[in-house]
Amino acid sequence: MCYELLRLLRERGDRVSGEALSRELGVSRVAVWKSVRELVAAGYDISATSRGYFLISSPDVLLPGEFPGWEDRVHYLEEVDSTMTVARDLARKGAEQGTLVTAERQTGGRGRLARVWFSPPGGIYMTLVTRPAVAAFMAPRINLLSAVAVASAVESLHGIPARVKWPNDVLVDGKKLCGILAEMEAETDAVRFVNVGVGLNANVRITDAFPDAVSLCHLLGHHVNRRLLAWEVVEGILRRLQCVQSADILDEWRRYAHTLGRRVSIATGDTTVEGLASDIDEFGALLVKRDDGSLATVVAGDCVHRTD
Repeated sequence: MCYELLRLLRERGDRVSGEALSRELGVSRVAVWKSVRELVAAGYDISATSRGYFLISSPDVLLPGEFPGWEDRVHYLEEVDSTMTVARDLARKGAEQGTLVTAERQTGGRGRLARVWFSPPGGIYMTLVTRPAVAAFMAPRINLLSAVAVASAVESLHGIPARVKWPNDVLVDGKKLCGILAEMEAETDAVRFVNVGVGLNANVRITDAFPDAVSLCHLLGHHVNRRLLAWEVVEGILRRLQCVQSADILDEWRRYAHTLGRRVSIATGDTTVEGLASDIDEFGALLVKRDDGSLATVVAGDCVHRTD
């Protein structure tokens, strides 16, 4: 009932009496009061007087109540080892597409190649459960469209020209703003789920220990609304998933690409591929033109943009 109460307070935008709220919600005034107390404990600033209740402000926290209409799909944790771990368990238990796990802090956040993802306060740390109706060989496209969703959200909300680095980073002026990790489980002929993890430096203070990273609050000179940005990213991923098999997904990635046209060095297991990143193929693999003129198709690897 807390979320229904929160929705009513937001819709009214003015002070609402406890009697009016209890009547609309079909509960007692005591139940209304208890729900208000729960919301206040969660960080919502609500004025309570003899004339009723008024929502003053909402916390900068990715709580279920910050995603109206989606509250039942959002699982908020103040601290967790990794949102990916929680989302995997939920997906295996049948969680529907659009289920979202958010956290304020991660003690064991994961990046690609088993790296630890630094998760200081102020970032957006979330994992979205998706169930795309595609064959496993098409799943890499989800990584690409997710990166584009982040870059597009940053650009549309804040006017910052973010760009994507193959296969899973979002950059601003060559510095890392966001990392994306996609985790898939599939059967022989179908994908069971693809969970998309997003670690975005929203209101993170970047120290000298991370010279290749950047945060939105540093770029803009003020804190950003994390809820609006997180929702824009989630909506963007889900919208693009509807046309995941279309060539438009690849074309959009190319428009945002920071990697194409650059010399790259990609570590792929025991080998390294070097050359000019010329394009991506229909499955999202990077096409690299070696110095000898041969073309390498790189499905996965640690990509470094060369300056030499």
